[in-house]
Amino acid sequence: MNLHGTTALVTGATRGIGRHLTRHLITHGAQVVAVGRDRKLLEDLATEHGEVHPWPLDLADPNAVDAFVTAVADKHPDLSIVINNAGVQTLTDFLCDDPDTLRPKLRQEIAINFDAVVALSTGLLPYVRRHHTAAIVNITSGLALAPKKSAPVYCATKAAVRTFSRALRYQCQDTAPHINVIDAVMPLVDTEMTRGRGRDKISPDRAAAAVVDGIVSGANEIYVGRTRLLPALLRLSPALAHRVLRDS
Repeated sequence: MNLHGTTALVTGATRGIGRHLTRHLITHGAQVVAVGRDRKLLEDLATEHGEVHPWPLDLADPNAVDAFVTAVADKHPDLSIVINNAGVQTLTDFLCDDPDTLRPKLRQEIAINFDAVVALSTGLLPYVRRHHTAAIVNITSGLALAPKKSAPVYCATKAAVRTFSRALRYQCQDTAPHINVIDAVMPLVDTEMTRGRGRDKISPDRAAAAVVDGIVSGANEIYVGRTRLLPALLRLSPALAHRVLRDS
């Protein structure tokens, strides 16, 4: 896919992987509709990169997401790439934490990590399919294949996005093969979400570069960093793979 002259939507564009995705896309000649909750950070991003169109949006609000789908398609009819990058992770211990306190946080996590992904992917599909080539890219995680104990809902939402992406890809392959539905599987990336946790993280710049390279090459799945080893490990020894990631 030639990115020059395209318009791409990136959620979670002001931080971490999303910020570097924006930069790499612009380097390839694309314009970016940058979605995030922090208006000031979006404005800073637009100032830094002239090809950024900032769009404040709370992805946890389904009504706001629905309104955004119509508005962004009207304002940017040339949109042909949707990258669902935004995500949150709530560390939980269901046996110790107060369930009444957790419940709203977990509902927000599900809304951002899964509901918004489905809404944007399907809502924008009629618009991106008008173009000669198009892509819907959903950022998942190695934890979608083997979960860790400290973030059950995060792992479940990423597994749901992975399954949704595959099924949507099947539909596009049958009816609109010019739309590539991509699952980008991340390892542990050095972002605000992972601050103070884990070892051997990769940089968000490296993660973003791998995603953009995968879009250009037409990959269906992009295994970033050490996640390339995970499918083989799951085939050879599922118990070992789950043991490795259980306490990650």
